[in-house]
Amino acid sequence: MSDQHKLNIEGLQFEWDLDKGEFLFEGEDSVLFWISSAMKTFFDTIEEVSGAESTCLVMESTGYRQGAVVGKYFENMTDISIEKIAGLITNTYASAGWGKAYIHDLDVENYSLTVHLKDDWEYKINKAQGKKKGGIFLAAHYAGIFTGLFKTDIWYKVIQSQIEGHEYSIIEYFPQEVNVAENIHGLARRKEAEQIAKLEGLVREKTKELKELVQTISSPIIPVLEGIVVVPLLGKYDEERADELIVKTLYNLPKHKASYLVLDLTGIDQNLTSYTASMIEKLGSAAELLGIKTILVGISAQLSMEITKSDIDLNHFDFFQSLQHGIHFALAQNGRRII
Repeated sequence: MSDQHKLNIEGLQFEWDLDKGEFLFEGEDSVLFWISSAMKTFFDTIEEVSGAESTCLVMESTGYRQGAVVGKYFENMTDISIEKIAGLITNTYASAGWGKAYIHDLDVENYSLTVHLKDDWEYKINKAQGKKKGGIFLAAHYAGIFTGLFKTDIWYKVIQSQIEGHEYSIIEYFPQEVNVAENIHGLARRKEAEQIAKLEGLVREKTKELKELVQTISSPIIPVLEGIVVVPLLGKYDEERADELIVKTLYNLPKHKASYLVLDLTGIDQNLTSYTASMIEKLGSAAELLGIKTILVGISAQLSMEITKSDIDLNHFDFFQSLQHGIHFALAQNGRRII
């Protein structure tokens, strides 16, 4: 014998079949949850996983789409006016535990209305969550319902929310082009843009760190003997890097009491750039203005040909093939030698 129970409340049918574990509302499979515990946990989990902004969009989009389904259902009742259908909707939702809805200023010709919501399940969940701002599932839900009834896109504006201490929530509805899918895609694009911005920021930060590291280890100033400072030039130089080297070297030469500046060109890229050639000439000439003799060493046959092709005149500097020869020459100028 099947354990079945039925109730009819103001024309609305509720059925239970305990053998099958079914609960039917108006002949459709339904489910019951405790609002302040089970449903609160459900909402909390969604927000924890998705984040507040995504959760808000999910609730709004879901509410609207579910409401559109309900609107389609009532839309088929062509023998009943929209005013009467609106009354049926509020009674149906009240019987299902969705709180009490009051419809005001219903204007069928201008597709507008105002809904007052009191003690609805979303408000109760938000209250249990300790939120200060009300949810928008039900606000969007009624927009979906009246989109179906009016056969035109309806959207909403929350005027006041019960969670903020008001006696009830007030939502205004009006015609407006609505594209829920576009809203979802818009959020995805915003999230993607935020992620790209974060990655770009990280790249800029790491690039800055790398640049500072390169500046630190690039072209070090090496005092090899008393009065002799060696600066190895490495790789290619652009305008910024060349200027930094010139300033750094000229600033540190007096600290080392240098009489000779040895520029080691061994590490220079064989494709000599105009910035590199100009830097060598400027640095050597500036050092000589400080009374410091400049010696160029580490010049390969290929680099020497590149130098002769450039418009920069380096002939007034002393040239040596190796760093050793350059240092011996500097010592010899002061009557000294390495034993």
